[in-house]
Amino acid sequence: MRNFTEEQNMFREAYRKFLEAEIAPNMEKWRENNIVDREAFEKAGEQGFLMIWPEEQYGGLGDRDFRYEQIIIEENARAGTGEWFATLHSRLVGPYIDHFGNEEQKQRWLPDCASGKKILAIAMTEPDAGSDLAGMRSTIREEGDHYILNGSKTYISNGINADLVIVAAKSDPDNNPHAMTLCVVERGMEGFERGRNLDKMGMKAQDTAELFFNNVIIPKENILGEPGHGFFYLMQGLAEERLIGATGAIANARRAFNMTREFVLERKVFGKPLAYMQNTQFKMAEMDAEIEVLETFVDALVARHNEGNLTVNMAAKAKLQCTEIEWKMLDLGVQLHGGAGYMKEYPICGMFTDARINRILAGSSEIMKLIIGRDIFSENYTSNLD
Repeated sequence: MRNFTEEQNMFREAYRKFLEAEIAPNMEKWRENNIVDREAFEKAGEQGFLMIWPEEQYGGLGDRDFRYEQIIIEENARAGTGEWFATLHSRLVGPYIDHFGNEEQKQRWLPDCASGKKILAIAMTEPDAGSDLAGMRSTIREEGDHYILNGSKTYISNGINADLVIVAAKSDPDNNPHAMTLCVVERGMEGFERGRNLDKMGMKAQDTAELFFNNVIIPKENILGEPGHGFFYLMQGLAEERLIGATGAIANARRAFNMTREFVLERKVFGKPLAYMQNTQFKMAEMDAEIEVLETFVDALVARHNEGNLTVNMAAKAKLQCTEIEWKMLDLGVQLHGGAGYMKEYPICGMFTDARINRILAGSSEIMKLIIGRDIFSENYTSNLD
């Protein structure tokens, strides 16, 4: 039985109604426009759905329980509104300001982020450096009372909408590839330009862009944390980012399962519902079991995360397994829908293409296996039975 409080269950119900009223009816328009209207963020902020964790003085509810974000992720999956990636703004990027910003920076930025007046993005990925952060080429150097930022980033979610972009750049590229600094680039800064809104396979409503920095002057007041420590700051956020990915993937897998179950109960083959065929029953039984096991695992990791005990290795296992099972379920869903599964008018079709990115973003499945493998063969490895 899932361990949500009565208050959290009420929050889920309210958030579900919000999605049904304000977000879901607009998704098709946003997909056609390749961007979500900024009003979506403001409407969520007005109702307290955008950023839960900041203290009230910064515009939030002051509740850091990750289960609230779990509810938001699950309900977006249920409603088919995942392309409005509010969690990117709220829980992937916002905490960098909270964890590494000083009091002046928190007061300057967090209230507008919580209200949705300012939208957040984070820029790490470069054309030749994805998961390999040490391979990035963007640089930031101190010059008097400010810093100078140069370089480019790509595949940046919220890249068009963002008002504040947390950018990672090397601060000592010649001597230390891991010496990075995080800075906040604000909309309108001279030398900051956005490229095209990239045309993707799926996730059409999520604006994804190239960003360019040409001698951008960064005030020292816009440096997050200690200069040169950015690599370690980024590493600290990756476990939660991968838990977020796992939570969304397994919730999406459950939606695909339910959708496919309804379809095979109605679709007739040789005069009887497809659900009566043994192959269908075996395939769906296998998926139900695998999804439920991972739902339980994710719930357990959320509890561990709330206790401060989520490890990089655990998060990697969850992200790997949940995204792989999500893909397996979606492939089966399309298959059992038959020709209908290839038609855009059926939701399973869009879910299939949207989900393909999930085995890549936040670290590909191959990178997750590398992390897990290194742990297995480390001197400190212990199994759960040891």
